[in-house]
Amino acid sequence: MAAEQVGTFRVLLTVQVRTGMEADFERVWAEGSKEVTAQPANLGHTLARSAREESVYYVVSDWTDMESFLAFERSPEHIAHREKLHPYRVGGSLAMMRLVEVA
Repeated sequence: MAAEQVGTFRVLLTVQVRTGMEADFERVWAEGSKEVTAQPANLGHTLARSAREESVYYVVSDWTDMESFLAFERSPEHIAHREKLHPYRVGGSLAMMRLVEVA
């Protein structure tokens, strides 16, 4: 990820993946990840797997601003990628925030 700065717009997506489909989810996520990082307003994009909860993943994505993220989220490319991930997901949540302090 790029250097974190106060004011950066961060998105945290929690994804519950169907048990046994983790490897396929990771592969499909990686295929679409390039579309995210190619966006001029995207500052970085990572996937992490929970150390405590089986089949739970966290996607952290940093953006220059909320408007750019929302525009990408509505784009045909992103919608197509989300549809590819849909068969692997059983739940999740989305949190949006701005960094207020970076140590």
